[in-house]
Amino acid sequence: MATQPHFVVVGGGTAGWIAAFIIQDSIKRLKLEAKISVVESTKIPTVGVGEATTAAFHVFLRHFGIDIHEFFRKTEATYKLGIRHQDWRRKGFTYYGPIDDPHQVIQPPPGAPSDYLNVYAVSAGKKVQDMHLFGPLLERKKAPWAKKADGSLLPLGPFLPAYHFDQSLVGRFLKSKSQGVEIVDNVLTGVERDGETGDVTTLIFEDGQRLDGDFFIDATGFRKRLIVKELNAPWVSYQHELPVNRALPFWLDIKPGEEIANYTLAWAQEAGWMWQIPTQTRYGCGYVYCDEFRTPDEAHAEVERVLGRKIEVRDDIKFSIGRLENVWINNVVAVGLSSSFLEPLESTSIHGTIVQMMMFAGQYLRDPKQMTQALRDDYNRRVGRQVDDFRTFVNTHYVTEREDTPFWREVRANRIHPETRERLARWRAQMPRHEHFPNYLFGLPHMETQLHYPVLDGLGLLDPAVAKAEMARDPKLRKFARETYESLVKEYKQAATKALGHAEFLEIVREMG
Repeated sequence: MATQPHFVVVGGGTAGWIAAFIIQDSIKRLKLEAKISVVESTKIPTVGVGEATTAAFHVFLRHFGIDIHEFFRKTEATYKLGIRHQDWRRKGFTYYGPIDDPHQVIQPPPGAPSDYLNVYAVSAGKKVQDMHLFGPLLERKKAPWAKKADGSLLPLGPFLPAYHFDQSLVGRFLKSKSQGVEIVDNVLTGVERDGETGDVTTLIFEDGQRLDGDFFIDATGFRKRLIVKELNAPWVSYQHELPVNRALPFWLDIKPGEEIANYTLAWAQEAGWMWQIPTQTRYGCGYVYCDEFRTPDEAHAEVERVLGRKIEVRDDIKFSIGRLENVWINNVVAVGLSSSFLEPLESTSIHGTIVQMMMFAGQYLRDPKQMTQALRDDYNRRVGRQVDDFRTFVNTHYVTEREDTPFWREVRANRIHPETRERLARWRAQMPRHEHFPNYLFGLPHMETQLHYPVLDGLGLLDPAVAKAEMARDPKLRKFARETYESLVKEYKQAATKALGHAEFLEIVREMG
C-alpha cells in the first residue's frame, strides 16, 4: 500500500504557519491524501518585533474564516491603512501612501483607460491621496468604522485594510487555529539526503528523534537551515541599490489616552530611515541605516537626538538584502526570510509569503513524486521576478530631492537601479498604467499602479503636463474624472469626520472579547 506523502514545514513563526494553512487547504482541495507537520521549538525564542502587512493578509484571514476582531484581541494588532513617508522627498515634506484603490468603486465610462482618476489628479495638480477613503483617515488616525446610534459598528467603505502586529503573537495565534497539523516541538540538528537525487529525506533532532518527509518548506528565517545550509542555494544581492544594511531596533510605549497611528511611519534620516509600527501597547521602532555612513553608536545618538529622548536599543542587526537565485531546489521550497529580505519599507515580506504560497499551492502542488524540474524552473522564474519588482519599487523611494547628507548624495548619484531609471523614463513620457505591469503571478496581488501612484506623486516624479495631454484627448472622460474626484474627496472627508478614532475602535474591540 502506498504511504501518504508527508509535507513538513520547518520553522513556525508567521511565514511557517501561513505556509501550513495554505498547503493544508490545497491538499484538501486537490483531494490529495497527505500529512502535514510543522517543526518548531519552544526552546528557540521568537523575537517580538512590530510587523506590517498588506491587504493580502486580510484576504488570508478571511479565507480561513478567522474572526478579525478576535485577531485584534489576541495579537495586539492595529490597522495599517497606509504608510506615512516623512522627509523623503525633502526635509519637512510628508506624503501618505494609502492602500485602498478608489477605481474599485467607480464604474468607468466604456473604454476608459486604467488609472484615469490618478491621471486626472496629477493633471489638475491635486494630491492623489485625497481621493482615497484611507487618505483622510490616515491624516486623522481614524479606523475605517463608524458607530451607529445603537452602539453597533458600521464599516466605512468596501476597501480591504492591512494590519500591524507583534509577529511572535501572530505565529502563536495561527498555531492555535490550525487543525489536523502535527506539531513537532524539537530542535533540528541534522539532515539526511538521498544519495542519488540529493532530496532531503529525514530531519534529525537533538534528542535523537527522526522525522521522515517527502517535501519540505524552509521557514527558518535568516538561518536558511535547509535551502542554504544543506542545498547551497546561491544568493542574488541587492546591496548596491538598496544600501541600508543594518538595523537598530527599539520600543516606544504608547501612553494611556494617546491616539494610535493607523499607518507605518517611514521617516527618512541622515543615513537611512526610521520605522514606527504600532501595536496596541507600544510602537515597534527601528533605524535601518547604511553602515558605510554611520557606526552603531552614531546611529543610536542620531535617534535620541531626533526623538529628543533616551532609547533602549534591543539589538544590532546586520543583514544581507537580496533573494535566493532559486527558492525551490529539489524537494525544498523556501518562504519568508529564508527566501529573501528587503528593508521593511513596503511590507513586502508577509505579502510575498502569502502570494508565493498561494501561487505554489494553486499551480504547482502535486504528489511530491510528480513535481518536475520544469515546474521548479517556472516557479523560480516567477518568484524571482516578483522579488525583483519589490526591489525596484523600494529603490524608487530613493529617487528624491535630498542632497543634505553624504548618504543621500551617494544614493542619488550612484544607487538608483537601471530598471528604476527605465520605468521612470517611461513614466515621464506616458502616465503609469495597469498594463505596464505584466501579470505573471496568475492574477494574485502585486505592487502595481495603486501602490505606485501615491509614491510617484509624493516624490514629484510624475509630470502634470503629460497627464494634462492624456486627459485632453477625451474631454468627456476628463469631465467624468473631475466630477468623480471631487465627489470622492467630499464624501471621504465627511466619512472621516464620522469615523471612530483608532484607539477608541481598538478599545471597543477589546471589550467585545
